[in-house]
Order: sequence, then C-alpha cells, then structure tokens
Amino acid sequence: MRSVVVVGAGLIGTSVGLALTARGVTTHLLDRDPRVARAAAALGAGRTGRPRRPADLAVLAVPPGQVARVLAAVQGEELARTYTDVASVKEVPLTHAAEAGCDLARFVGGHPMAGRETSGPEGARRDLFRGRPWVLTPSARSGGEALDTVLELVALCGARPVVMGHREHDRAVALTSHTPHLVASLLAGTLLRGESDELRLAGQGLRDTTRVAAGDPDLWTDILGDNAEAVLTVLDALHGDLSLAREALRDLARGGPTARPDAAARLRAVLERGVRGRARVPTPGRRPAENAPRVPDAAVSGAARVSRPSQMALPQGVRDGVRPVA
Repeated sequence: MRSVVVVGAGLIGTSVGLALTARGVTTHLLDRDPRVARAAAALGAGRTGRPRRPADLAVLAVPPGQVARVLAAVQGEELARTYTDVASVKEVPLTHAAEAGCDLARFVGGHPMAGRETSGPEGARRDLFRGRPWVLTPSARSGGEALDTVLELVALCGARPVVMGHREHDRAVALTSHTPHLVASLLAGTLLRGESDELRLAGQGLRDTTRVAAGDPDLWTDILGDNAEAVLTVLDALHGDLSLAREALRDLARGGPTARPDAAARLRAVLERGVRGRARVPTPGRRPAENAPRVPDAAVSGAARVSRPSQMALPQGVRDGVRPVA
C-alpha cells in the first residue's frame, strides 16, 4: 500500500494517519474543517489535501450517520480504489450505503476496537491500535481485492483483524461498548445533584467508572441512535437487574429484622453476578479464544496481502449474504 486518504481528522482518523506515515505510507488528510486537518498534519499524521490520482485506500473516519453520504460522495469523485470506514455501528450504514447506490464491491466495513475519551486530533496516538482487535464486516458484495487492501491497513496499524457479520458486530458492541458508555453517562449525570463537599470525596473508582462519559455527546447520540435496537436489548436486561437491586435495598432500608437476611441475600446475588461477569472480560494482550472469528495468521503475515481471500474461513453469514444487503 502506497497511498491512503483519511477522511475525517479526528482522534481515530489522525491515529490512523500517524500509524501509516510511520510505516512510510503517503497519507492525505481531509476534513470538513480545514483547521482540523492542518492540526493533524502538524502532528505528523500526513499532508492536507487530495491526492492527484486515486489513492489505494480511503478511510472514512466519520460518525455512523455520515458514512453512506460520505462514501457516495468520495466514490463519485474516484478518491480511491478501495474504501473502508471506522464507524462503531455497521448494519445501518451498510443499508444506507446500498440505498444510496454505493459500489459495495469496493467497500469493506471496519471498526478498530480502540479509542479514548478525548476527541480531536490532539488526543491521537500512533500506537492506539497496536494489539487491539479491528473488526472487519465485509458484505456479500465485497470484493476480494478490497478485503486484501483493508487487511493490509489493519496490519500496518498493528491491529488484529477479526471478521464478523454486521448484525453480530452491532450486538457485540451494544454489550461491550455502547451500553457501558450510556450507563457511565447516566451515573456521571447524577453527580450534578451532588454538593461540592460531597464530590471532594470522589476517588479513583468513580473516575474509572465515569471516564468514558467525557466523550463527545453529538458523536454518541449518533452511535446510540444507529444501534438503538441492540442497545435497548441490553438496557432491558440491565433494568431487570437494577430492579432486583433496588427492591433488595428497599427491603433492607424499610424491612423488619425477619426481612433483612433475605434482602441481603438478594443483594449479594446481584453483586456476585457482577464479579462473575467482570471475570469474563479478556485481559489485554491475551490470545483470543479458539472459537473467535479471526483471520488466520498466515493471511496477514509479511505485507498482509491475502492472495486468495475467497478461501479464507470467514464466519457463516459474511460471504453467504449479510442482510439487509445480500
């Protein structure tokens, strides 16, 4: 890969640019705000402006709700030969891209599972993606050459490729990213009702629990809105557990001596579920489980070129047609 255009010079786009320029890839930076693109270029993420000829790859680092519109626009301009995105929702943008008449043979959806609570190029890091999963969601229309090119991008950024279906991805991130962000925001919002003297007692636990609540509200409104159905499913389950905890605490606060042991046991059961769930969170750097939908290591060795992607062991539903775009 010799040239890449990054469309959107925020945290993720600039981090992609920093990683690619460090590997000798000519990287062009575009942003609707030229000042943002210049700030990213000043950090060493690439050069501002469009390439003179189509780049090997365009990376659309824009919110989910903008992916289809931007993809249609840049494909119309022949900005690159292959296209990918980094949005954290996959099914809705793909549907909209199909409706907009985009060339899906040259597009492979992507989502690097890395980020920070800050936004903008100033928070970017060259090693942001190192060792992190980078989900690829090729549709049934995605061409082998496009998949090869995006696999090379992942390797150049130091990430680990994971291939999933669009709906499968959206369900997974609703559980592991989107709902946790919403819950952190709700918890942080309760602090507005606290007195200054109370907040002086805040410790590292509260800071850790609410860290992601500092994210951009506009971006997260877009993300949660486009993945609303999957997030709602997780929220419904969480609401049930919260009701159990609330009822147990109510009985502890108001119940008589005979009610307290039972209420304490119910509260303890809720907390024990949390201990067991927390233990399931993978440790960074640990090899993925044997049944994880990874791209074989041989497929990303060297320059990360995949000579015969049609023979790769992709999960059921990826090559066989991912609804609603088959």
